[in-house]
Parts: sequence; structure tokens; C-alpha cells
Amino acid sequence: MPTQIEAARAGKITPEMEFVAESERLSVECVRDEVARGRMVIPANVVHLKKGLKPIGIGVACRTKINANLGDSALQSDVVCELEKVFCAISLGADTVMDLSTGPDIVAIRQRIIDASPVPVGTVPIYQVAEELTDIADMTPQRFLDVVEQQAAQGVDYMTIHCALLKEHLPLAAKRVTGIVSRGGALIAKWMVAHNEQNPLYTHFDDLCDIMREYDVT
Repeated sequence: MPTQIEAARAGKITPEMEFVAESERLSVECVRDEVARGRMVIPANVVHLKKGLKPIGIGVACRTKINANLGDSALQSDVVCELEKVFCAISLGADTVMDLSTGPDIVAIRQRIIDASPVPVGTVPIYQVAEELTDIADMTPQRFLDVVEQQAAQGVDYMTIHCALLKEHLPLAAKRVTGIVSRGGALIAKWMVAHNEQNPLYTHFDDLCDIMREYDVT
């Protein structure tokens, strides 16, 4: 089954493109062409689509989208509370929700969120990896890939993956007044320092893309 961008580049219009065109009041040809150019994404995991996901378009041709960050912590973990956050965010106009859970029961809570959410759900996979390990330096590239695949198989529509922070950037980041402000970026930086190796998310980028393609994750 082709991904949205593969279909678009083949000149095909998918049901998801039609849905986005109607909601954005754009022609389906415009949506197809923008997706083909890489200027619009339709975060629509094939698993989530089967559970009632309503596709949206994100890009310069679309209306501005609002994302709501939510998730449990080590101090508070309650799936009912997380679902209430999802429904509240959507009722107030959130176009997507991002599960940034860092406490226990990450996998179970994420599944409940995906099953209940008609809007795209995003994650930061390295948060789960960090929760499962005592020290992020103990992460192996395969461990990270396994978590990404697990999340994709659950139905996650889009992921933040810190591929662009390279080993050679670390001295530059160290000179910044605020250092590395991204938690995920800081975790990857710690791994690179500990191993004196290149960013494993960069060196295994093709493997990441294989997983993303299988589920059509953005």
C-alpha cells in the first residue's frame, strides 16, 4: 500500500486527500500536489485510520493547526485523566494531540489515547526509551528502533525524532547560553558523549524510514 506522498507523486488521489481537501476548502489536485512537493503532510497512520482517525493536512496551503501536548508523569499517572485531557483539548479546538508521557504505563496509556482520538496523535519515542532505561547511555540503536516500531504499530501518526543533532554540533551547542533546550536532543547528546559516536538516529535513518513507510507515519 503506497504512502500518502508515494500516491501523490504517482498522481493518485487518496480518500485521505479528498477528506483534507473538503475540510480545507481546497481542490483535491492542490492537496495532492502539495503533498507530492513535500509542503503538506497528512499524518495518518494506517492503523489509526482503521480506528476512525479523521485526517488533517498540515502545510502552507492549509489553515493553521493547533497541537495540544499532554501526557502523564512520574508523579501522576492516570489513564482516565489523560483521556479527559484529550477530549478537553479536542473540544476546545486542538487539531492534533501529542502524548509526551514520561511516567509508568506509557504504552497502555498511549494505546487508550490512540483508540479514543479522532485526531492525529504524536509522540517523542526517546521519552519511552529513557523511561525504560536507568541511563540513556545504555540505549542501543536497535532498542530505539524497536520502540519506534512498537509505537507505529499502535497507531501513532507522527513522531519527533532527533536525527539532526550530530556529534560535530556538540561543541557548538555547549557554547549556547541556554545549552540544548530540547529534552530529546539533550538525551541524544548525552548518548553521543558517553559513546563518542555519531547520533544513532542519524546513522540508522534509513531503518527509521523503513518503519515509517510501513505504517505511513509522519
